[in-house]
Amino acid sequence: MSRQNSNAFRVMVRMQVEQGLEKDFERAWQEVGDSVARNPKNLGQWLSRSLTEEGIYYLISDWVDEPSFREFEKSDAHRVHREQLNPYRSGKSMVPMQVVAQRAGNTEGANHG
Repeated sequence: MSRQNSNAFRVMVRMQVEQGLEKDFERAWQEVGDSVARNPKNLGQWLSRSLTEEGIYYLISDWVDEPSFREFEKSDAHRVHREQLNPYRSGKSMVPMQVVAQRAGNTEGANHG
């Protein structure tokens, strides 16, 4: 997480992206992600692509607490973000969760040469 918060509220979205639109989706997510990152209650975001399922992406977003996320979820800004990503997806599911513990990993090897 960008800021340490072992009690963060985390949202994981599993998204099926239309075949052939993956790179366009990744670019669109970058734009959306930049906007979300400006929200002071957002702790960080990650976009991951499945290595075992074609066209499957996982969007993970951490928030200071659930009420902050729910407020954002109902905002006009979030509606615009969904509209930006909708053309690329054919399905999605969302799993809300509470982070209960966190351990920092070894960051020395993070920059591979």
